[in-house]
Amino acid sequence: MTGDSRAKKPATSFVRADNEAFAASLPHDDGTDATDVARGFIATRTEPIIEKIHPNPWLPISWDLSKSDFVHGPCPDTVNPSLWRQAGFNAQHGLYEVIDGFYQVRGFDTSTATFIRGNKGWVVIDPLTTTETARAAFELVTEHLGSRPVTAVIYTHSHVDHFGGILGMVEQERIGAGEVPIVAPEGFLREAVAENLLAGPAMGRRAMYQFGMLIPWDEQGHVDQGLGKGLATGSSALVPPTIEITETGQELVLDGIRVEFQLTPETEAPAEMHFYFPEHRALCMAENCTGTMHNVLTLRGALVRDALMWSRYIDEALDRWGEVSDVVFASHGWPHWGGEAVQGYLTRQRDLYRWLHDQAMRLINLGNTPNEISATIDLPPGLWDDYLCHGYYGTVSHNVRAVYQRYLGFYDGHPSSLEPYEPVEAGKRYVGFMGGMDRLLEQAQASFEAGDHRWVAEVLRHAVFADPSCEEARLLQADAFEQLAYRAESGPWRDIYLTGAQELRNGSLTLESTSRPRPEMVAGMDLQQAFDLIAASLDGPAAVAVSPLTVNWYVTDQDTAVRIELSNGTMHSVPDRTYPTPDVMVRGNRAAIERIIAEGATLDSLIDDGSLVAEGNVNGLRSLFDCITPFPRFYNIIEP
Repeated sequence: MTGDSRAKKPATSFVRADNEAFAASLPHDDGTDATDVARGFIATRTEPIIEKIHPNPWLPISWDLSKSDFVHGPCPDTVNPSLWRQAGFNAQHGLYEVIDGFYQVRGFDTSTATFIRGNKGWVVIDPLTTTETARAAFELVTEHLGSRPVTAVIYTHSHVDHFGGILGMVEQERIGAGEVPIVAPEGFLREAVAENLLAGPAMGRRAMYQFGMLIPWDEQGHVDQGLGKGLATGSSALVPPTIEITETGQELVLDGIRVEFQLTPETEAPAEMHFYFPEHRALCMAENCTGTMHNVLTLRGALVRDALMWSRYIDEALDRWGEVSDVVFASHGWPHWGGEAVQGYLTRQRDLYRWLHDQAMRLINLGNTPNEISATIDLPPGLWDDYLCHGYYGTVSHNVRAVYQRYLGFYDGHPSSLEPYEPVEAGKRYVGFMGGMDRLLEQAQASFEAGDHRWVAEVLRHAVFADPSCEEARLLQADAFEQLAYRAESGPWRDIYLTGAQELRNGSLTLESTSRPRPEMVAGMDLQQAFDLIAASLDGPAAVAVSPLTVNWYVTDQDTAVRIELSNGTMHSVPDRTYPTPDVMVRGNRAAIERIIAEGATLDSLIDDGSLVAEGNVNGLRSLFDCITPFPRFYNIIEP
């Protein structure tokens, strides 16, 4: 190995040729997007760094507006030229006027916050991800548009980057006093908890890959998320809505602003909605129409989305409001002005998700497997010619495989897929069949030199899992990932490849850190959700030894109770129910439950400090809560 074997590598001649060919295939750029991105600019923040309330060693700040300053000038040969174009647009940040009385803060977070001037204050659409970035956005609005309170909040959907920053714009006291209505689609709270908390530890680690959270921002590192610049970090809160939209056609007047709503469940989020401002001829498409092809299945992991209904709901919005809208805006990206632009944008976004769905289904029913489908489908000319349909965030490749997953699941129909070996065991066998590690590496090196980086990346997965200490295998796979990243039009694909390369070269992170939801998020859960979260963390085999056990848990400050049953290692909870003669009774405030979830507080410590009082089979209860599994923030992905 040479001394620089762990260093980043330049683009190979194959990557340069591929990116030149890709650039030649791109549609004509008439300058409309650049004009729309810059339109209405008022000002931006002077200080680029947005500090964290609670810094940590691996992500010490919340946001840095200057980190994308390198995205200017000609495209480097280490970046896909189409992604470079998108990165330049997303790098622009500040306060923008959309129409009279409608403003957006863009580039302060992955998402966009919209401020609408009401009779007494601001109606805010999507208060960003974190308290820190939301506060900075609101300060910018106040500095340039005057001091006005937030008088209403609308959450477009159940993803944390659209509700988590609310406490940076609205004081908790005003929310508690009922002064600020918070509007969200039906099912918002259930879905926000299910997606962001139940699977939070796994999603959090995968998000580090998808968003490039641990790699540098530069021409050989993170360039763009595709949907925005990247993911803000910091303090996020889950403040439940006070008004749910339960049907399409429902209307509200918020601080004098009339709003018409359209429910769009199971689209970009399980709970999502579009809405229209009739007095202003303005349409908000939430995150169902943005400046990119979105994900039918996000790579951090989530429920598979319904591409068919996604398309239908856009079509419904087009039918209801397309001809009466002068501007359309969303929770990411930039607005589009003029009736012709609005209708064309909605039409092509509608067609995009229908194309992905229908063409995947056609090939599914011809007997194709997921990988065969992804290798076959491309965008038709009318969609390829619109940059806003390009795969900067989602891709045709993984979206059509997601359609397959939604309808047919993980199994591709081949008998050998029923019980495959786990990665380490498979790796050992593949390496053996390929003639041993030395022979495998020899052939992989030849494939790399021939420019077949996809194959090198695939085959060396087996080598690394068979022997993660083999440095030659690790570094060659890292080099292959890097070259694949340089080609990728998708920001997440680029970040995933580059994060994998970094961890292969330098080792996976081994920081001692437990993944727990933030207290502000836990505070927004109902009791059923709280105990379900505890149940999903139980070590089942250990809990079998404690079963059966029945518990009445009295939440004294909420004057309610939860019936808990441990049966065959599974824990079932039912609020507002009790057993006549439980094995154990527990009494304490809601805060004790939140401390178990958010702090990892033990049952013994809560009993010792008086937060909980338990009677009956207390040892059984202790044994039950000893079964809670702490989840590491960092687990291996690229190696065993």
